[in-house]
Amino acid sequence: LHDNWTTNYPVCNWAGVSCAAKHTRVRALNLSNMNLTGTIPPQLGNLSFLVSLNLSHNNFHDHLPRELGQLNRLELIDLSSNFLNGEIPSCFGRWDKVLHLILANNNLTGVIPPSISNMSNLENLDLRNNLVHGNIPYEMSKLMKLRTLRLAKNQLSGSIPAAIYNISALRMISLPYNNLSGSLPQKICHHLLNLEALYLYENEFSGQIPTSIGECKNLRQLMLDTNRFNGRIPTSSGI
Repeated sequence: LHDNWTTNYPVCNWAGVSCAAKHTRVRALNLSNMNLTGTIPPQLGNLSFLVSLNLSHNNFHDHLPRELGQLNRLELIDLSSNFLNGEIPSCFGRWDKVLHLILANNNLTGVIPPSISNMSNLENLDLRNNLVHGNIPYEMSKLMKLRTLRLAKNQLSGSIPAAIYNISALRMISLPYNNLSGSLPQKICHHLLNLEALYLYENEFSGQIPTSIGECKNLRQLMLDTNRFNGRIPTSSGI
């Protein structure tokens, strides 16, 4: 850490720490890329005014502390690019103000907790490059403000819940390098009018590519290779 992380300086003057002007309570903790090691201290759960927590690109290991679920003011949490393992605690579903949940590039296991559906303001979910298995929970279809869904390079299986395609705010769906299967809905673009990128390659999807794919007027990137699709490529795709 920086040299000013001592009792000789006020906490609010420490590198990476931001405080609220009125109450001098810690509002943001940005310790990204500081070569930190060890475990994430559960005492962080006592920072009740914390809005932003960024511990990405360090060397933290072991489990995610459940105490972080107490941070009910959080809007951003980025713990990506560490060596964290274990399951994603279901109590993280208490974060009803979180906009960005970024846990990518770790060794997280277990399933995606259905309680994630309680994050009603979530816009960006990034769990790529972990060891998460099981199905994509149907409950995720309740995340109606979700703009980007990144679950690539996990061990997910089963089909994509049909209701996911009803999230009209989605701009990116990135699910490559999993074991997902099933077919794509014929009216895939009926609600996905804002979709710009759809990455489903390196899975086990089958059936025909929907002819309605061309109705996604904002779609710029479509990658479906290395699956089990059959039939013709729709001429309406326009990609």
